[in-house]
Amino acid sequence: MSTVIRRTAPTIVVAGALMLMATGCLAGENAASTSEGAGEWSTDTLSIDFATYNPLSLVVKDQGLIEKALGDDVDVEWTQSAGSNKANELLRAGSLDVGSTAGSAALLARANGSPIKVIDIFSQPEWSAIVVGPDSDIASVADLKGKKVAATSGTDPYFFLLQALETEGLSISDVEVQNLQHADGRSALDGGSVDAWAGLDPIMAAAEVESGDKLVYRNVDFNSYGFLNATEEFLADHADVAQVVVDAYEEAREWALANPDETAALLAEVAGIDPAVATTVISERSNLDVSGIPGDDQLAVLKKIAPVLVDSDAVTGGQDAVDTALETIIEPTFAEKAAG
Repeated sequence: MSTVIRRTAPTIVVAGALMLMATGCLAGENAASTSEGAGEWSTDTLSIDFATYNPLSLVVKDQGLIEKALGDDVDVEWTQSAGSNKANELLRAGSLDVGSTAGSAALLARANGSPIKVIDIFSQPEWSAIVVGPDSDIASVADLKGKKVAATSGTDPYFFLLQALETEGLSISDVEVQNLQHADGRSALDGGSVDAWAGLDPIMAAAEVESGDKLVYRNVDFNSYGFLNATEEFLADHADVAQVVVDAYEEAREWALANPDETAALLAEVAGIDPAVATTVISERSNLDVSGIPGDDQLAVLKKIAPVLVDSDAVTGGQDAVDTALETIIEPTFAEKAAG
């Protein structure tokens, strides 16, 4: 997607921005000079996603936080992401400037050449588990051998499945994976065309209540953080607008923590699920009370996932590509400024 530059910034602003970028302060004070000085922004469009697995995105969108900050000069285009894999596809194609994914999915995308960086952390969730039907004989990961399992390739549930299999000395070749989008995975499980499903909330929580499906394997340590990602081109060319996005996310976090019932109601409305299910997702399986600044905590989780990615042959460049991605995926300056 191409963006349109509305006017050339004064020389002193450009020079200042270049100096900040040279020292790593991509967002820095340039955002304030662009909005407060010229009264305009570096672009007239922003393409950003919302997703039911990202509750803060729902708050940001519902309350119009970005639109309020940018005013009439910037057209905010919202796109719903059905999963991390879809968000990554749109980011790589340039159809999104900012998109939300699981940390594992972001690492995979960057290792495979997608020029994205994480600019904010939206949650530390337990959003994935191994799910079976109410009458299933499957009681453990070991019982998955030779079974059909639905999982969305390139997403946290898929990598959750890989790690779960590894705990029993199994690999992905020991099961028959059906690569289905998250909602379709639930439908396949309920319809009996697969034996198990690597589930994702809030769809997974709804399946428990509505279909009586069972979570036969849970491990919070196998779930990676929720990443808000942006393309490198967007960060370099439109740091002022990127800062507005992160500021909006941190405002949404404060509101969501202060208003959990209203946040759950919003999730129920957007996801089309029972309010009680949404309350479970928000109160029990979505930790929004984490620092938005990406850093060592997230990298520690990604480093645990990295060998799984390499062993699964999901990364074309192997270990070297994953190592490079780990060294370059974090861009904390926007969240640091928002927190300051």
